[in-house]
Amino acid sequence: MSEKKMEDQDLGLPVLMARQAIYTKSQDVAAYELLFRDEDGNFVSGLKDDDATLSVLVNSYSSHSKASQSPVPFFIKLTDKVILDDQLPDFPRHMFVLELLSHTEVTPRLIERLKELASQGYRLALAGFDPSDTRLHPLLKVIHVLKLDIQLIGLDRIPSLVQKLKPFNLELMADKVETQDEFRRCLEMGFALYMGYFLSKPDLVRGKKISGNKILLMQVLHELQNPNATAQSVEQMALKDPELTYKILRVVNSAAVNLRREINSLSHAIALLGMDQVRRWVMLFLAKSDNGKPTELTRTMLVRGRMCELLAEMLDYNDPMECFIVGLLSQLDVMMDMKMEDLLSEVPLQQSVKDALTHHQGQPGLLLSEVEVYERGEFRELKKLLPSQFYEVSYRHSLKWAEQVLDVMQ
Repeated sequence: MSEKKMEDQDLGLPVLMARQAIYTKSQDVAAYELLFRDEDGNFVSGLKDDDATLSVLVNSYSSHSKASQSPVPFFIKLTDKVILDDQLPDFPRHMFVLELLSHTEVTPRLIERLKELASQGYRLALAGFDPSDTRLHPLLKVIHVLKLDIQLIGLDRIPSLVQKLKPFNLELMADKVETQDEFRRCLEMGFALYMGYFLSKPDLVRGKKISGNKILLMQVLHELQNPNATAQSVEQMALKDPELTYKILRVVNSAAVNLRREINSLSHAIALLGMDQVRRWVMLFLAKSDNGKPTELTRTMLVRGRMCELLAEMLDYNDPMECFIVGLLSQLDVMMDMKMEDLLSEVPLQQSVKDALTHHQGQPGLLLSEVEVYERGEFRELKKLLPSQFYEVSYRHSLKWAEQVLDVMQ
C-alpha cells in the first residue's frame, strides 16, 4: 500500500481507537489497554446491538499483537449490559482481559455471569475501584486484576489498602502513574502492573551529556541537511563509527528497503537510497535507546513520527519529512533524561523543528499536538484537521510500521 493512499476497507471502522501500554515491574510491556470511542466521543459499548462492530475492532488491533515478536494481551473495557446480554464475540481467551467499569451495577446475575466467564478461561479486571464504595466489594472475589487510580486514592492511603486487599490474591495495577518517582513508590508497595505516562517525562539527571554515539548520529544528520552534501561526505563521517556503518548497510540490505542486490559500500548505499531515506534511518537510530530505556519508548517515538508524516501527506503539507522528524524526536528528552531545551541547544536541527518540539508551533507542532491527544485517547479534544477515520487509519498503519522498523533495528 502506498504511503499516501489508504485502502477503502480501512476507513470502515465507526470508531476512534488507540492503545496504552501496561508495564511490569521491569518496565516491559505486559499488555495494552484499548481505548475506543465513537466519532462523537461516546463509549463504544453504546453500540449495544452490534457485536460485529466490537469484533471488527478487536480483530483489527489483535493483528498487531500477533505480528509482534512478543505478543501480549489486550485489556478491553465493557459495560455490564454487554456482558449480561452475552454480546461478546468469541475472543481468544489468552489475548483479552475483560475490564469492568466503576459504575458497573453489581447484581447476583452479574456475579454469576462473571464466574461463568472466568470458568471459560477469561481473565477479569476492575477499573476505577474506590475503597469507600462498598457496592463494588463483591467483585473482589471474582476478578483477577484490580486497577487502583493512585491520583484518585492518593499515594499515602494506598499502603494500608494494599494490606486489606491481600486476602483476595489479586494482581494489583497502579493506574495514572505520572512520574518516575510515583513509579518507584508503587514498586515499593508491591504492585505487579503499572499504567500511566511515567515513561513520557524525562527523569532529569543533573549534568547529563549526550553520548558519543548520539553525537556522531547528530553530526551525520547535520551533514545530511547540508544542500552540498554528497554520498562520499556522509560516508566519510559515518565511517568513524563501524557499528553505524554496519547498521546502515544492514538496513539497506533488509526486506524493509527491498533492493534486488546486496550493497557493500556505504557511499553506494547512500547514492541508491537518496539523502532523504538515509536521513530517515539515521533519525531512527537516533531514536533507539542505548541506555536501558524500555523498547516501548522507542516504539512510541516511531509511531508519533510516522503518524505525523501520514497526516501531513493527507493534508498536503509542504514538508511531511519535517513533521516526521518532529514526531520522532518529540520524546528524545525522555530518552536522554535531559530537558528538551538543553538537548536541542546541542542538536543541529532547523529552527522550525526546534520551535515545534519546544512550543508546538507551526504545522509540525500542530500535528504533534494532535497525535499526542490521539494517543492518550482524548478524542474529543482533537481539532479534527481531517475526518476522524483518517486519524484512526493513520494510527493503525503507524503501529504496524513501527513494528517493522523495530524488527530491522533489533
